[in-house]
Amino acid sequence: MTRPRILVVGAGFAGVECVRRLERKLPPGEADITLVTPFAYQLYLPLLPQVASGVLTPQSIAVSLRRSSRYRTRIIPGGAIGVDLRSKVCVIRTITDRIVNEPYDHIVLAPGSVTRTFDIPGLTDHAFGMKTLAEAAYVRDHVISQLDLADASQDPAERASRLQFVVVGGGYAGTETAACLQRLTHAAVKRYPRLDPSLIKWHLIDVAPKLMPELGDKLGRSAQEILRRRGIEISLGVSIAKAGEEEVTFTDGRVVPTRTLIWTAGVVASPLIATLGAETVRGRLAVNAEMNLPGSDGVFALGDAAAVPDEAKGRDGAICPPTAQHAMRQGRHVADNVIASLKGQHMQPYVHKDLGLVVDLGGHDAVSKPLGIELRGVPAQAVARGYHWSALRTGVAKARVMTNWLLNAAAGDDFVRTGFQARKPAKLKDFEYTDSYMTPEQVRAHVEGALPSKK
Repeated sequence: MTRPRILVVGAGFAGVECVRRLERKLPPGEADITLVTPFAYQLYLPLLPQVASGVLTPQSIAVSLRRSSRYRTRIIPGGAIGVDLRSKVCVIRTITDRIVNEPYDHIVLAPGSVTRTFDIPGLTDHAFGMKTLAEAAYVRDHVISQLDLADASQDPAERASRLQFVVVGGGYAGTETAACLQRLTHAAVKRYPRLDPSLIKWHLIDVAPKLMPELGDKLGRSAQEILRRRGIEISLGVSIAKAGEEEVTFTDGRVVPTRTLIWTAGVVASPLIATLGAETVRGRLAVNAEMNLPGSDGVFALGDAAAVPDEAKGRDGAICPPTAQHAMRQGRHVADNVIASLKGQHMQPYVHKDLGLVVDLGGHDAVSKPLGIELRGVPAQAVARGYHWSALRTGVAKARVMTNWLLNAAAGDDFVRTGFQARKPAKLKDFEYTDSYMTPEQVRAHVEGALPSKK
């Protein structure tokens, strides 16, 4: 008999934890494990703002998938662009743009999420995201280049537009991005004697009435006070009406001259989920508490792409939030359920209670809520960085991150552009490849041979 084929889609927290557990608990002869991912690393997403601000190097939060002593998973370098549940085939576009069909017996869908955008004129053409390692490195180069160009310019209007920065999104990603990058420009401007520091302005806006409402009123207000004390202008109940190359129009009518619009206004499930033609909940695949797709044999989904019932909350309709701690635990749990399915055993429902939240605002500033305990300042910073450090999967990654933190604390940043910023602008639409996915009809036609194997 042939070995069962387990296909895992996505190398985020959920996918990697699933693969690692499968490697540990399944002997090599019991199943073939394949992972679909464009890059052979796991990205520690919560620390992206620190890469954008230069506190951490990109390599330090890109944890290699090939360092494990138990490593035996076959990696297909590419992205899944469609799944045919009937034929049990996943359609993959490799990094060389070749389209291949990968059959499976069991599939674990953990493709994560993409930046949520709206039909706002100019948004996808002029906004940066903060979802990938390339985006973080690119944004750092871009921000420093604005200081360089403003310093060299003789035009007051150009200087004003290059020294104003707009971040949209008052969640964790947007708040930490604005906080970390504002510290970068505040420190860097001391090296630009021709620039007036008062010209550098950061705007953080969100359509919601509060920043990071999950933190509660007190900690949310503390975060706002920290940011406003640093000079970041916070506008709530406001979004973007129009984005241009040199200015952004807010929904309250204000027009801000800027060359930097960073969009972090939430995420949506990967477009891969729509190719299945299955039931969804707010765009996330509707699964049961065992993270199994009802009515489909051997199909599991988890993480940001799945609406996993939150059994710990004990109320109907509650689903797990798209956080790293849930994704990691779901990855391990779904691996156990895949193994149980292989052996004809009973699968277990996923139950996990949130352990708390941490928000690193850079320097000594942070707000945290571990196990419901509200912390601010240095204690909160210690908890935030301790949590992130402990969550890194390898000792090498932990050593690199700790070394970066210590070096940055002692020596500061050098404000060097790395050259990642190409002469051709690269914005939201260039990094997440959201136009690469098939429709359910295209998937079916391709699998049946009606479409050519290459586009």
